[in-house]
Amino acid sequence: GDCPICFLPLSFEGKYSSMMACCSKIICNGCVHANQMREAAESSVPKHKCPFCRHPLPKTQEEMSENNMKRAEANDPFATFQIAIRRHDKGNYEEAFKYYTKAAELGNVESHYLLSTMYREGKVAKDEKKEVYHLERAAIGGHPGARHNLGCKEAENGNYERAVKHMIIAASLGYQLSIEMLKMNRGHVSKEDFAAALRANQAALDAMKSPQREAAGRLTEQQRT
Repeated sequence: GDCPICFLPLSFEGKYSSMMACCSKIICNGCVHANQMREAAESSVPKHKCPFCRHPLPKTQEEMSENNMKRAEANDPFATFQIAIRRHDKGNYEEAFKYYTKAAELGNVESHYLLSTMYREGKVAKDEKKEVYHLERAAIGGHPGARHNLGCKEAENGNYERAVKHMIIAASLGYQLSIEMLKMNRGHVSKEDFAAALRANQAALDAMKSPQREAAGRLTEQQRT
């Protein structure tokens, strides 16, 4: 999807964006950083408001969790997904599965993808048909990792032409691992198709860039050192 403020594509890697606990909007780090800079310029005591809905941000983890649960109870797909993630991280796979399933039914693409991994890894009863079903749903929704995994499935079954098609689509969505897989399997992909995949991959990555996102990235790197 796109950031609802700058309308630039969001990466499926969550480290480049943040969910606002007040409204469940996924905001790119560039817009979060720009909002912080604007607030700092306007007042010596920033108000710390959501860059999207302008509601004051939660001050504690408890308040954040309460807001998240309220949004989930109102059938917000991403808030429901966030609860599933927390259950998953704590090893409560039964609860995680329940919330992933609900979020997927509400249209959350990432939940379909993670349901596929649960079926593959045995976090619930292993079921390859259900794994592939959720991969397909996620891929249709534009999830590059799911599209890549479908390509891997086809390659495992010897369907290299279909595998390459999946990898090219994933690469065109900015998925670097698919580019590496195409490099490793040059015997199954034409020179023209590989060149087109490289161009589409770079275009997808370039579309995700902005001065604000680059500034946020530099700040993150400075904080790590």
